[in-house]
Amino acid sequence: MIGVIDVGGGTRGVYGAGVFDWCMDHGVSFDYFAGVSAGSANGASFLAGQRGRNLRFYNEYAFRKEYMSWNNFRRTGEYIDLDYIYTTLSGTNGEDPLDYDAMMRNPTRMEIVASNAILGVPEYYSKEIMRRDDYAPIKGSCAVPLACKPYNVYGTPCFDGGISDPIPYARAFAQGCDHVVVVLTRPKSSFRKPNRDIRFARLLRRRYPKAAELLSRRSETYNRSLRAVLELERQGKVTIIAPEDIGQMKTLTQDHAAILSMYEKGYRDASVIERL
Repeated sequence: MIGVIDVGGGTRGVYGAGVFDWCMDHGVSFDYFAGVSAGSANGASFLAGQRGRNLRFYNEYAFRKEYMSWNNFRRTGEYIDLDYIYTTLSGTNGEDPLDYDAMMRNPTRMEIVASNAILGVPEYYSKEIMRRDDYAPIKGSCAVPLACKPYNVYGTPCFDGGISDPIPYARAFAQGCDHVVVVLTRPKSSFRKPNRDIRFARLLRRRYPKAAELLSRRSETYNRSLRAVLELERQGKVTIIAPEDIGQMKTLTQDHAAILSMYEKGYRDASVIERL
């Protein structure tokens, strides 16, 4: 059983979009898909067989003020409008609807990783829990702390899955995978530094102390997971696909040239899958 993990990373997630478009072009599928943050959205389009859809979101829609902007923040207290992305655009009557039926027909098991904002633990949502035009688990997985309020996922307020289980390799193996492809959006030699996370956690602590604790330890959690998958790669149990560099790309970069470059890197780097 071969699984794949897409760790997301805001607009850096376009790297994963390139990887999965390559997979669609070459008839590659997986038995299990774990999506974190933007990686969960990549997974939904991949399972639905909608080649190019993810790229449109990163390189076209993400430049709209309705998608993410200070105008949104002044109006709602949220920089990113998750309902605009995953309901207005992605709903049945939206501009670029997700093919829900195709996603559900796909035999690949899919789990979406979010972070419980109250308890400070990861939540794993199967694709089966979602209903047509109700993509709350994806929204919760993508709710970047401070850029978004926690998103209510069927009664559970959730933040970005990346603060609790940024590389859910243990979950993938526990679900029965024998080999796991891990799609990173930073170089595999790149370890996180804690400074900004600690500052942001202070701003979150009053209302969501457990989530703030997760955020303050995010670099430690990510770095520990990265070391683990690097060791598993040496053992032949994991294949890592990661960019050699990300240039000036950050989590919410809006730069067409940088986004296209990351997409092309992902498409090119995906060819390592042929050796599995």
